[in-house]
Amino acid sequence: MITFPNAKINLGLNIVERRADGYHNIETVFYPIPLTDVLEIVPADEVSLTCYGNAVDCPQEKNLVMKAYRLMQKRYGIPPVAMHLYKHIPDGAGLGGGSSDAAHTLVMLNRMFDLGIADEELAAMAAKLGADCAFFVYNRPLMATGIGDVFSLVDVDLKGKTLLLVKPPMGVDTRTAYSRVNPQAPDMPLTDIISRPVQAWDGLLVNDFEPSVFAALPQLWLIKAHLLDAGAQYAAMSGSGSTVFGIFDSDKLAENAADTFADYATFVLSL
Repeated sequence: MITFPNAKINLGLNIVERRADGYHNIETVFYPIPLTDVLEIVPADEVSLTCYGNAVDCPQEKNLVMKAYRLMQKRYGIPPVAMHLYKHIPDGAGLGGGSSDAAHTLVMLNRMFDLGIADEELAAMAAKLGADCAFFVYNRPLMATGIGDVFSLVDVDLKGKTLLLVKPPMGVDTRTAYSRVNPQAPDMPLTDIISRPVQAWDGLLVNDFEPSVFAALPQLWLIKAHLLDAGAQYAAMSGSGSTVFGIFDSDKLAENAADTFADYATFVLSL
C-alpha cells in the first residue's frame, strides 16, 4: 500500500497557559495542505524502515513511523512489514511532516490488516506519538485545543487560494521556542477571527511564537514582511517555525513572490 502523508499549516496559534505536566494548552486551527511525503508499507519477513529523499537525522527505532508500527504491533500483534518513506516535507519547519508520517502509518496498518479501529481510537494512539499527530488521522481543517489534541469543527475554507511556503535553511527547536513564550489568553476568540475574510486576518490572527522566534531569527520576520509586500493577503509563521507562509489570490502572484526567495526552499501550492 502507498499513501501520501501531507503537511499542515497553523492558522493562528495562541499559547494559553502552561500546564502542571510541563506541556502548554494552545488554541490553533490546523489546516491540511497538499505538500506530501510518500509512504509505502508491504508485508515482509522482518520489520524494516528505509528512508529516501531529505535526510532523516535519527536512528530507525526513534523515527515516528517505526514508533507508530511498534505501537500497533504491541497492541494488536500485527506481523512484520517493510516500510519505505520518501521525505519531501522539510523537517524542523512547523509543517508537521513527521507527525503526518506517523498518523498515516497507523491508518495504513489499520487498513492493511483489517483491524477495524475507529478514527477516535487511532487519534488517541497517534496522540501518544506527538501532540499534533492525532490531527492527521482526521486530516481536515480543525480547531485544536488542549496540547493540540482536542478537536472541534471550524468554518474555514481556503479553496481557490494559493499558498507560498518559504523555508530557510535553519530550523527551530520546538522545546526552545515554548520556553521563550509567556502564555496568555487571547484578546479575541480564534474562531471569531477565522470566520472573517482572509484579507481581514492581518493584525488579528497571530502566532504567539513569532515575537521570540523572530527576535532570534530576524530573517523570518523579513520573509513575512516581503510576502505581505508581494501581495499576500495574509502571512505568518507556521507552528514554531521555521516555515513562513503567505496566502495569495492567484498562482501568478505566489510564483512571482517565490522567484524573489532564491536562497530558500519554496513551495507554491494551489489549495
